[in-house]
Amino acid sequence: MKALLLTLPALAILAGCAGKGEIDATGGVTAVRSACPVVGVPAGTGDVTVFSPETSRADSAIDLVASMTNVRGTCADAGDQIASTVTFEVRASRTRAEAARDVTLPYFVTVVRGGSNVVAKRVGQVSLRFEAGQSRASASGQAVAYVARAAATLPDDVRQQITRKRKAGDEDAATDPLTRPEVRQAVLRASFEALVGFQLTDAQLRYNATR
Repeated sequence: MKALLLTLPALAILAGCAGKGEIDATGGVTAVRSACPVVGVPAGTGDVTVFSPETSRADSAIDLVASMTNVRGTCADAGDQIASTVTFEVRASRTRAEAARDVTLPYFVTVVRGGSNVVAKRVGQVSLRFEAGQSRASASGQAVAYVARAAATLPDDVRQQITRKRKAGDEDAATDPLTRPEVRQAVLRASFEALVGFQLTDAQLRYNATR
């Protein structure tokens, strides 16, 4: 199957010298942010159930069930363009396995910024092949997103507020810089996710939410 390409708008990055969670020489803890999105599956979209007939929701009418698993992200951030590749596997089972059958399921890849702002979305398809007598099948999918490094950097003043070394006894030594609205908003704009799931109908979403 063909991979999906998502070209993303500017997204922010905060880099540090120490590694993630390391304690530096002054006794502080250094955390490193990355421009690479956190990869995941939105609640209620990692499974799909197909009924026959479509209007029925009886267990006896279940035709096919598929789930998305092994969702992983890899990121190449050495150049001006940061490339994030999302891979996943679809595993499906069908009720009637007498004849060979091809099944195509739609899926989406979306990038969410700040927890709620969808900045890019693409819909693709994954195809599964059931051989005669076979009740299970699987297939793999992939999507790639690009972020411009030049536009993916926090403003210097915000970065300095977060990374500035503080000594015991300083007036703001115990104050989290993220309590400041302007800093919190800047970091929120720099937080984003690459989410993948099945492109479900309203009825399928309701079924997943209530089953």
